[in-house]
Amino acid sequence: MSQYDVVIIGGGPGGYNAAIRAGQLGLSVACVEKRETLGGTCLNVGCMPSKALLHASELYEAAVGKEFETLGIEVKPKLNLVQMMKQKADSVAQLTKGIEFLFKKNKVDWVKGAGRIAGPGKVEVTGADGQVQTLEAKNIVIATGSEPTPLPGVEIDQKRIVDSTGALSLPEVPKKLIVVGAGIIGLELGSVWRRLGAEVTVVEFLDRITPGMDVETAKTFQRSLTKQGVVFKLGAKVTGAATSKSGVKLTVEPVAGGEAETLEADYVLVAIGRRPYTAGLGLDSVGITPDKRGFIETDHFRTSAPGVWAIGDAIHGPMLAHKAEEDAVACIEIIAGKYGHVDYNLVPSVVYTAPEVAWVGKTEEQLKEAGVAYKVGKFPFTANSRAKINHETDGFAKVLADARTDEILGVHIVGPQAGEMIGEYCVAMAFKAASEDVARTCHPHPTRSEAGRQAAMGVEGWTMQA
Repeated sequence: MSQYDVVIIGGGPGGYNAAIRAGQLGLSVACVEKRETLGGTCLNVGCMPSKALLHASELYEAAVGKEFETLGIEVKPKLNLVQMMKQKADSVAQLTKGIEFLFKKNKVDWVKGAGRIAGPGKVEVTGADGQVQTLEAKNIVIATGSEPTPLPGVEIDQKRIVDSTGALSLPEVPKKLIVVGAGIIGLELGSVWRRLGAEVTVVEFLDRITPGMDVETAKTFQRSLTKQGVVFKLGAKVTGAATSKSGVKLTVEPVAGGEAETLEADYVLVAIGRRPYTAGLGLDSVGITPDKRGFIETDHFRTSAPGVWAIGDAIHGPMLAHKAEEDAVACIEIIAGKYGHVDYNLVPSVVYTAPEVAWVGKTEEQLKEAGVAYKVGKFPFTANSRAKINHETDGFAKVLADARTDEILGVHIVGPQAGEMIGEYCVAMAFKAASEDVARTCHPHPTRSEAGRQAAMGVEGWTMQA
């Protein structure tokens, strides 16, 4: 029986970062992962491969559309989907190998197999060959992540009806693709296939896209996607699906009542969210009962069982890789006797479409509901020099600041490189910056980041470039 200070179940962004931090702090640590590669959903079938396809599809569309022609680049591109998928796989392989290197560097043991808790201080690991080994741990960290939420009445066969994993590896460009769910994952993957030539229809149960996003930002985002050819059916529920060798017939009804209609497509992507992957973990052996959605209740990452901790998608909070990483570091530092903390109000969200959408802090709707008096500064990318030169003028930057103290309460950006720009505001808000602090900080010209500065100027009404 191997003995460790910490045994982590799961090798995704939460698990592998927890393992590395534990190694850095001198703790003996093992990370249990049942995949053949480390990195979890994010590296293998999530964040990273989707970004590889988003990048490739954007370049393809620029070449095949009017953008290259406008720039004076004359080409006749041909899509090689096999090569596009290969470069995606090659990039992912390099990243997963990188984590293996970091494990060795930080003296982390990777125990291959499916882990389950077998009582206090014990983790059983079943290898691919069926062999079982038991690890003894002073601390057990559950970092098992999440899985796609199934849609009742619609069977995901990964052939014609796929989840996010299947949508990353379609064997052909669909003539017609239906995306069920207008959240981040559905819109990102839908935009990939739209750029490669598919007709994309998004069916969403709610009467808006991207729930949780600032409403004005979401409306601007939807207009941009519509302009690109994405068709939205909002306030609609899927009630059935019939597959054939050549496609899918999807039955859709208005949520408010009315006639059902049948939509036909080559493929259907079900992307209605994710749920914690906590089943079969042996939680009952230490007296832990997840809630009805599968989340594990914690208090500063401590579960109800002594010596058992949980982080990332297995606990409440945004289901984001970078949130899991923050959880991981804080949890391990608490285990090591240090002070660990995560400010969940400062966890940014990003949609990696074109344009990108990024936000951090409160939305206008949340501030109104809380009765907080606030001021708004907004700046359009149509007036940003770099965005105009690059023909990327959709969207705006918006800063929300406390009306009395001027403290920045939320920032919402829809536009080019929004995901890169939001980091500045994460840092500013971590230091309780006022909008004036950003407004009076010199930004390089010409950059898209100036839109964020001009929006901060707008809080006090002195935007200079629009």
